Amino acid sequence: METTRGFGPGFSAFMESRLTGAEELWPGGPRYIQEPGIFPLSSDTAWLGDFLRFGGVKRALDLGCGGGALALQMLGRMPGLRVTGVDVLPRAAERTRMNGSLNGWVIETVCGDVRELDRLFPPDSFDLAAGNLPYWPASAPGAESRERETARRESCPPEALCRAAARVLRTGGRLALVYPPERLTDLMAAMRAAGLEPKRLRLVQKRDKPPCAVLLEGRKGAKPGLEIEPTRLVGEE
Repeated sequence: METTRGFGPGFSAFMESRLTGAEELWPGGPRYIQEPGIFPLSSDTAWLGDFLRFGGVKRALDLGCGGGALALQMLGRMPGLRVTGVDVLPRAAERTRMNGSLNGWVIETVCGDVRELDRLFPPDSFDLAAGNLPYWPASAPGAESRERETARRESCPPEALCRAAARVLRTGGRLALVYPPERLTDLMAAMRAAGLEPKRLRLVQKRDKPPCAVLLEGRKGAKPGLEIEPTRLVGEE
């Protein structure tokens, strides 16, 4: 049975602590170690984890897994889920595996390029794929290290990402992503072109401010029809 987890003051305290030791993602939730040199856990990942639906999901893929925060959120909500993480950085894939072990979970990890998912996994391998992948343009300020640079820069545009995900999702499988609002049109067009019909949309914003993120789920082989969920208000937990 799916359980619901909120990200309230406990999660905010964790985000503000900037500790490298193990911390709970939410009170009583999975423990997570942030390793220096790997792009840090962000609010985007928490919003995406809360957005996911798990009905009919047995196998899930964390795209660009970083330290495994999204994979841990998946397992925290669905402990029996089989989760695989993929990341181009070997250190990130290894940290995801270790963070899973820290909580007594097995997270399979693969070091590879998300643009080449069909080379890494057979067709129809997953019921759900989700990720908070880099979307910063090349003109964004430089990162602190080459690994953080890789984690920041968009190396897989939405068209390539959606095509790759569609190849390893079963019919009816879902792709869920978090993106900046100004790229929503690109993301929806890319999903539809890949045969992933946009089915759920949620905006994230501070009260009386423009949206700061969009959460979008596409479903492979689905008919048109978009559900727009209530906006998630942040900054007041």
